[in-house]
Amino acid sequence: MTIGTLAPSKSEQAYRHIRARIEDGRFSPGYRLVLDRLAGELDMSVVPVREAIRRLEAEGLVEYERNVGAQVALLDPVEYLHTMETLAVIEGYATAAAAPALVPEQLARAREINERLRRSLADFDPIAYTRLNLEFHAVLFEACPNPHILDLVHRGWERMSMLRESSFSFVPERAPDAVDEHDAILRLIEQGADAAEIERAAREHRLATLRAVLAHREQHAHRAPTPDHD
Repeated sequence: MTIGTLAPSKSEQAYRHIRARIEDGRFSPGYRLVLDRLAGELDMSVVPVREAIRRLEAEGLVEYERNVGAQVALLDPVEYLHTMETLAVIEGYATAAAAPALVPEQLARAREINERLRRSLADFDPIAYTRLNLEFHAVLFEACPNPHILDLVHRGWERMSMLRESSFSFVPERAPDAVDEHDAILRLIEQGADAAEIERAAREHRLATLRAVLAHREQHAHRAPTPDHD
């Protein structure tokens, strides 16, 4: 067997396995990387898994949190901050602009989705929640009459997808409040509230999630060195 055809080392296999799952979203931001469990899945000892995790940590894909262990990192926090701030502004405007065009069937659809979000809290899956959350907001902003604004909203959500970010992986405790805020936004729309009031509510809803994530990162900013145990 030539060098070029040598099978990858166990550490390399573990690295590829974990990285692939981070990239496809199965290991979402905040997902805890338990050495014993990963080693069992890969049918190897914890040593090469630990080496793979250290390599991913050096690349910024994994963070180590004291008393928790290794977990998937929030990718590019500066880009996340800028994207969320921008999305709060443009989505807030789009939601307010779309409100007068929303018909009862659309509002009923939004309420039905929000009830599904509320029921999902009992068995919380942040990735599934985020997808359903987009579905809810899309009902409210897709009727925006300004195609340029709507295009910017779509780009913002696409950028969040490229960041492979589910904010609720880091702050699952934020989800119940978000569902209640959805109800409040719907009430404003149904009551024919002033556009500025609807825009403010939608914008603050998005910014509240951003603030929760930033507070989480600040709380866990000082990371301990990765220990040599599993």
